[in-house]
Amino acid sequence: MQWTVAFQNMFPLPVPLVEKILRPVLVYTFLVIGLRVAGKRELAQLNPFDLIVLLMLSNTVQNAIIGNDNSLTGGLIGAVTLLAVNYVVVRIIYDHPTLDQLLEGSPDDLIVDGKVQMDRLHKELLTLPELESAAHKQGIPSLEEVERAVLEPTGTISFFVRKPTTESTRHEELLARLDELRREIASLSATTARV
Repeated sequence: MQWTVAFQNMFPLPVPLVEKILRPVLVYTFLVIGLRVAGKRELAQLNPFDLIVLLMLSNTVQNAIIGNDNSLTGGLIGAVTLLAVNYVVVRIIYDHPTLDQLLEGSPDDLIVDGKVQMDRLHKELLTLPELESAAHKQGIPSLEEVERAVLEPTGTISFFVRKPTTESTRHEELLARLDELRREIASLSATTARV
């Protein structure tokens, strides 16, 4: 008896099927546009405040997606609709690079020729310590070693480290040879002193 009641409560669809499909599509569209407007930082470079906003956002739109329907069928329809819409959007964007550029945006140079572009940081709401932290996460000890840094449309920051010039490489080699000669001279001096 209890099993039949459980099944009756899990599968009925109190909301029309068209509404169950339209709700996730509209919420998905709103979130794509909202995250695009909010900027690239919301996608990857999360500070605690950004994380809280994203968690609260997911909880807020949950009710918009499911409405008054708590049935298993309604949840499955909403999930399948979200997955299908995402697949269609990704497929369309893959086939149309111009649309991809429009939706995702373009990369933004944060460091150019070793110089931090403070106006770009300000535009993207990134602080210098956040940029340094992102460099440290990628194994770069200092921004002075960075030739170029790019904030990608996905929100990740790509760092390009300065390559040593031929002159600096030769200078390092000469210093290494001088150190080697110094050790040899010290060794010879010690040997002659004993004799």
